[in-house]
Amino acid sequence: MKHGYTIILLGGMLTAGFSLSAQKTTQKPPNIGASFLLVNPDARSSGTGDATTGLTPDANSLFSNAAKIVFAGDWGVSANYSPWMWELNNNKSNMAYVSGYKTWNGTEGIGLSMKYFNYGSVTFRDDNGTVLQDYNPKEFAIDGAYAKKLGNHMSLALGIRYVRSQLGQGSYNNLQQKPASAVAGDISYYYQNSVDRLDFGNRYSVGISLTNIGTKLQYSDDNNRKSFLPMNLRIGGGYTFVHTHEHEFTITADINKLLVPTPPLYAVDSNGIETSQILKGKDPDRGVVNAVFSSFGDAPGGFHEELREFTIGSGIEYAYRQAFFVRTGYFYEHPNKGYRQHFSAGLGVRVSNLALDIAYQIPTGESLVQKRTLKFSLVYNIGGTRDEQLSQ
Repeated sequence: MKHGYTIILLGGMLTAGFSLSAQKTTQKPPNIGASFLLVNPDARSSGTGDATTGLTPDANSLFSNAAKIVFAGDWGVSANYSPWMWELNNNKSNMAYVSGYKTWNGTEGIGLSMKYFNYGSVTFRDDNGTVLQDYNPKEFAIDGAYAKKLGNHMSLALGIRYVRSQLGQGSYNNLQQKPASAVAGDISYYYQNSVDRLDFGNRYSVGISLTNIGTKLQYSDDNNRKSFLPMNLRIGGGYTFVHTHEHEFTITADINKLLVPTPPLYAVDSNGIETSQILKGKDPDRGVVNAVFSSFGDAPGGFHEELREFTIGSGIEYAYRQAFFVRTGYFYEHPNKGYRQHFSAGLGVRVSNLALDIAYQIPTGESLVQKRTLKFSLVYNIGGTRDEQLSQ
């Protein structure tokens, strides 16, 4: 059972691209569960380096900043799909995400969404290679959000999320493995306006969101072994220029920081095995509230290591007559903190209220992001054109 369970844990980590870099270092990425919650399902913003905040609102805004939906229009829905881990699991793994929102009175809105990850079939083997059983690990999350305008140009949203993570079963190190569940909340703020610079009516926006702030995941019957959700801080914005009937450019950028404990530096024994003695850093066994506030100053490498835990994504979107779109971007994460680094490219077409987007991610250097990542999105939106959004 040991080998099978290790494979499943590795698969869950690869969902968000978290893995140690090949170089030797004492710095480690934060330990989290349900890392699939960090994966951006939206093909449109995936094409701009996963920079989601600065793009115009639509139904997929629920993933990163639900406060945007009150600027998106009357109502809208989306369906998103991505094949996942092609090289590791015979093309049977996939991610799906559906979302929808409805606004009323031009000031309030509600949204619902669901994300589902299927890792395909994983074979459990014993130390002799004998097949014990096949298992289908999967994870899903169901979200609800309420958003309200705080004026003509800003809004606030609160969200709630149920998370279910089924990554393994059976016995491992004399512990019975089991599915884990958690409940989490989000809070987000969004502001958008227009300004005349170089040309007329250029849109700009900023936003901040705290997501996945919630209970811990327990994957075994040991009450002392629990995993934090990927509690995350996102700050981003965007600026649209060359606002003409035919052409439009939008630049966008997001910065993210996980609000979870950084693994400390432990002492090692004569065999090179880590002990429980902490040489530098703080004990990661702490409460959720403590973890959120202490996550900015608990790295054993000090401020320099804390800076490495920030990720940045940025990109640009070009629109021709609001009907044809070309996108490109780049996402960076330090090699010691997960090594997700990739260029991205995307295309989109819009016919009336229906938009189809596709994105392709291209890893750089020795990044351990998947070599072939395609994402597809279909979005239907009533109201909420760019000019309508700015006039609300």
